Parts: sequence; structure tokens; C-alpha cells
Amino acid sequence: MTDSQQQTQATEYDVAIMGAGQAGLTLALQMKQARPETSIVVIEKQRFPVPEAAHKVGESTVEISGHYLRDVLGLEEHLQTQQLRKFGLRMFFSTGDNQDITRRIELGHAVLPPPIVGTYQLDRGRFENALSQMLPERGITLLDGTKVQQLDLRPRSETHHLRLDGEQGAREINVKWVVDATGRSSLLKRQLGLAKKVDHHANSAWFRVNYPVSVNDWSNDPEWRGRIKQGDRRLSTNHLMGQGYWIWLIPLASNSTSIGIVADANMHPFEGFNLFERALNWLHEHEPQLAQTVEEHREQIQDFRVMRDYSYSCEQLYSDERWCLTGEAGISLDPLYSPGGDLIAISNGLVCDMVSKYLDGEDVEDLAATHNQLMLLFTTSWLSTYEKQYSLMGNAQIMVAKVFWDTAVYWAIPGLLYFHDKLRTFSDSPTIPFDLLRFSVLSEHVQAFFRDWLAFAQQDASDGFIRYYDYQFTSDLHIGMTAEIADDEFDTRFAANVRFIERLAGKLIKTAIQDCLERSDSEEVRNQVARWQEDPFLQELITLYDAEAETAPIEGGWVTLGRVLQEKQEVVR
Repeated sequence: MTDSQQQTQATEYDVAIMGAGQAGLTLALQMKQARPETSIVVIEKQRFPVPEAAHKVGESTVEISGHYLRDVLGLEEHLQTQQLRKFGLRMFFSTGDNQDITRRIELGHAVLPPPIVGTYQLDRGRFENALSQMLPERGITLLDGTKVQQLDLRPRSETHHLRLDGEQGAREINVKWVVDATGRSSLLKRQLGLAKKVDHHANSAWFRVNYPVSVNDWSNDPEWRGRIKQGDRRLSTNHLMGQGYWIWLIPLASNSTSIGIVADANMHPFEGFNLFERALNWLHEHEPQLAQTVEEHREQIQDFRVMRDYSYSCEQLYSDERWCLTGEAGISLDPLYSPGGDLIAISNGLVCDMVSKYLDGEDVEDLAATHNQLMLLFTTSWLSTYEKQYSLMGNAQIMVAKVFWDTAVYWAIPGLLYFHDKLRTFSDSPTIPFDLLRFSVLSEHVQAFFRDWLAFAQQDASDGFIRYYDYQFTSDLHIGMTAEIADDEFDTRFAANVRFIERLAGKLIKTAIQDCLERSDSEEVRNQVARWQEDPFLQELITLYDAEAETAPIEGGWVTLGRVLQEKQEVVR
């Protein structure tokens, strides 16, 4: 009997991972890498290989997930040779009837970011097939075509018990730890009654077309095409933004393109785009240039899928009773900014840390509670980025400012923590937990400010290109995630990042108020400004910015679509 056959026939394992999607496959590889003697079985109801292109969405990675796949798991060769390097996030904001892409305010990179913060577009079928082939090579048992028929958690026993049903018949196994990575089916979460609703309600429909759709093909204007000095717009995760919705266009290495509609449930009823013909009609109404492209290639449509009310949370993710949830088996936020891969990277690291320490004989009761608290704090704060914010998407000025803010926060806080592997040990720091709580309160206030600002921001905008690296603080934070920082200096650096984000909030609020007053002297505007000025939290942020503005100024054009306002000491005349 071969080693592979012996692994497949085993009845005792240290860890069972239910689900062999991105979360389960990467977790198995990470666990084996961290602790080679760990025996792991991965159980997946589908058979490998899975189809390329039309397999799963969640194709776009950002910096944390890019670092996880490339550097933590060592998958750089696969990413470089079998997938596409992403050209960052790019947005086009609605103007007029959206018949001319060149008239829309564009936000994105003009040059390629450095490889050290590289991100990727993943053909999920190709990616998961490659990872599934790595498992047996590394001594991990993969049972594909196998369902978990029964999971019997036995916290007072040394092992849990699973009854499986596969093509070779029924079998039973005992495992010390069980991890649910079954995605939205959430096997363990349903069994334990841990589902938690959230106040974010949006729907999505998507399809893949076997053609390299490119926004570059929508105009021959040489000046517009010449905006990009290095790179290819098609390789960005392109977003078409509108009132209460956004569209993604993601290129895949298989030459297909993933196209998705994401819309607020109250502003765009799900029944308006939940079938392909309805979705195409919806695109003709809201995004006619994309609709025309789809019409031209409708014979190459590969699939069509939908997801209703996709956002949810969980009461508990990790337990010292030897079970965990990771990936979408636990929490699903929103596809904007592509956080799914990041949540997998962060959660898998915490799970791997906890399970490895338990198997090495350590008591993980406190660790499980701490990791659970951290993950729920992170995801709750992350969710505020999306809740009640879809009404902002039709306003270019607010959304450009919001994207800059959200991105700066991402690079300065979770990005810095993850790139320096501080999430597993954050509770050991005397200051980081308090800094995270401070930021969480700040985030809620700033996201509420964006909503209040909507009625008073510039309503019509066109003919502009806003580049991320036009502002020094963005490139500093982006590359700063990767800077070498000694352990005894990290807390100070992180505290400085949080303070900078507070100052950035002060600059945002002060500039937005000044811009409102310069464009309108109406009583309505002045009343809103007065309300902002009476808010002690917002005023404290402005004061914090003003205190260091002379020695450490922050550019403000990202708040005003590139316009530079004359700095004033008083924001109300």
C-alpha cells in the first residue's frame, strides 16, 4: 500500500478541515508548513479538478491576501506563471448617461505599484486545482467527492467523530480538531446555531464571458488612453460606480472575464437583475457601454449566478473545545475592496496558531477567546465600511474621498499588523488593543460623516483622473506596510499610524466643510456646518490636524476631486 493510500485509509487525524475551497486548502498548507508532524484530512463534496473560469467568484486579491499567498504560503511561482498580476483597484464614476467612459471621473493607478505589495487576479478553478494537487505531495489527505454526513463534537473526549459518505462508501474518522471551511453552507455554524444577522442588505449577480473584456476598447481617445503610463487598465479590478450599485470587471488568466452586479437591496430590487436577460436589460439602463460589449459576446457567456442578501456574521469563530470556523463559513462582509481573501488570511493564521499550540500541549482557552475577540472586532469595524454606504456610490467626490480614507486605513492598520505578523500576538502588547479600539470608534464617526456630507458634496463631476500616488501619504502607507520594524519599535510605529489616521480624518472633515462653504453659502449648508462644529468628536479631530499642520501638512486634493483649496484657519466665515 502506498503512503497516499495509507493516508486515505487512516481513521485518526489531528485535524479535519471540512471544505476544500480557498479557505480550506490554504489552511491545510499553512498548518502543515507550521507543524509538519500534524496529520490533516481535508474533506470536500466536489470532485477535483473543478472547472476553470466559471467556478467561484472572489477572484480579486488585495495586499494582505496577496502577501499571504505569495510570501506566507510560498505560492509566488504559481501566482506569477498561472495567474494575472493585478493593476490595483480602479473606479469610474457615473456621469450623464454613461455612454462615454472618457467623461467619467477615474480613480486608479497610472503606474504599477512595487512588486513587494503585488496583488493578483485569480482564476479560482485553476487556483484550487493547483492547491489540491499540492496536498498529497505534502502529506495531507484529500477526500474529494466526500460528504460529511454527521459531525459529533465531543469536547470532553480526546477526539471528535465524523461520519463520511464518499464514492468508496461510508467511513468514520476521529479527529482532535475540526475546522469548518465549507463556505456559505456553514455546516458547523448551522449545527451550533451561531449565525448572526447584520444591518447590511445587498444582492449580487455575476457571470463569466469567454472574452477579455477591456474598458480600454470603449474609447479611442489618445489623451484618455495616455493617462496610463505603465500597466494595462484591463488588469485592474475595474469598478463602474453608480447610485446604489457598482459593477466589477475582473480579467482571468484563462482569457475569460468575470462581470458582477452588486446593488443595495432597497435601491435596486433583486428581481431587476436576478436572471441573465433581466441583468442585461439592467446594464442597458445603467451601464450601456458594458451592456453593448456583453451583447456582442453573449454567445460566449459561460455561466450566470446570483446571491441574495450575501452579508452575515457569526457569534463565535474559535473555541477551546477544539473547533473553528474560517472563511465564509463564519463571516461574509461585502465584495467591495475584495476583503474575502484577507479574512481568510487573517483567520487561517489565528486558527493555525491556536491548533498548533494545542497539539504541542499548550492550554489554549485564553488564546481562543483572545483570537475570537480580535477577529470579531476586526470584522465589525470592517463592516461599517459598507453598512448604509451604498447611497454614496453615485457621488464621485464623496466616494473618491472615501476610497482614499478606507485604503489609507487598510494600509496603516490591518495591513501593517498583518505584514509584520502581529495579529497572533496582539494581546501581548500593552498598547495595540487600545489603539485598535480607538480606531474602531473613529471609523464609525468618519463613516457617519460621509453619509451626512452626501447632501452637500459636489453633485456632478466629470473629466478627471485621480491617481493614488499623487498624494505622498498614500505611497508612504502603501510601501510602509513592508518596512522592516524591530519588535521593540513596532508598538510605537503602530500608534503613530493610528495617530496619523486620526489626523487624516481631521483633514478630511476640515477640507470637506471648507469646500461646502466655498461652493454654497446657503442656510442649509451653514446649518449642517454648525452641526458638524458642535460635534466634539469631529472638532477634536480637526484640532489634532491643525496642531501639526504647519510641520506635517497633509494634502487635501483627494477630498475635492483634485482641486486645491486655500487653507484657512477658520472654516466658517
